[in-house]
Parts: sequence; structure tokens; C-alpha cells
Amino acid sequence: LMVRLGLRAGEVASLGLDDIDWRAGEIIIRGKGNRVERLPLPVDVGEALVGWLQRGRPRCDTPKVFTRVRAPHREMSRAAVSAIVNAAGLRAGLVGMNAHRLRHTAATEMLAAGADLIEIGQVLRHASVLTAAIYTKIDHQTLRPLALPWPGSSS
Repeated sequence: LMVRLGLRAGEVASLGLDDIDWRAGEIIIRGKGNRVERLPLPVDVGEALVGWLQRGRPRCDTPKVFTRVRAPHREMSRAAVSAIVNAAGLRAGLVGMNAHRLRHTAATEMLAAGADLIEIGQVLRHASVLTAAIYTKIDHQTLRPLALPWPGSSS
């Protein structure tokens, strides 16, 4: 959810079971400023959610998708989501990994796949296209073949 859709940690924590429309292939995001928006649910994200709901999520009364796996089985906080991302990053050898960095990764991946800043801003739910530009990183390897040689240089 964070890498593919650019969700914030708080949006992941607040995701409810009723926020997933399996038939329509959509997910309802409750974001900053009490905004409620629908996003398409990519197949791989849907499959990961199904895996969690069928094999990972403990039986409990909370209407939230993501819960603690150890008792008491209650909904996760934004801080807990961030801590899980950080711990997973450390296990992968990525020091300084945080939930917000995954949002940057989502924007960079969308840009690399050909999305424009308007589309990226819509997925990330930004009020301004300029904000989406901040999230995208310059991919020097991709730009290198486009660079023209400096006038008068031999290469």
C-alpha cells in the first residue's frame, strides 16, 4: 500500500475492512484534512491484502485491516506502522528507512513507468502538482543518454 499507492502511515493505520471494494477493485483512503478518496486497487496489492486477511490477521473485533499480531489484538497506530517499516528496512540492511520514504519511492516508480506529475499528484492526493514534483527523484542513469555533449568537447 505504501510503495504501490504512496499511502501515508496514518492512512494505512486507518484503513478499515469496509474501505476495500473488492468488486469494483477500489480502496477508500481517509487522508489528511479529512479527505476521503477512492483509488484503484492494483491486483498485486489486493493479493497481498487477501494474504494478510486470510493468513496473518488474527481474529478480533476491530474493523481496521491492520492489527497487532500479539495480544491484545487491536488496531495499529500510525507510529506502529512506521516502526514496522523501519524494522523491515533494518532487516534488509537499509538504515534510515521510514514510512514516508516509501511514498517517495512510489512517486519515483510512477515517474519511471511514464506517469506525469499530474497523475502522480492524483495518486498521492496532493492539492498541488508542485508538491508531487518534490517527491520525485532525478534518475541520473535514465537521463544520461539524453544529455548532449558540452559544445567543444570531444565526448
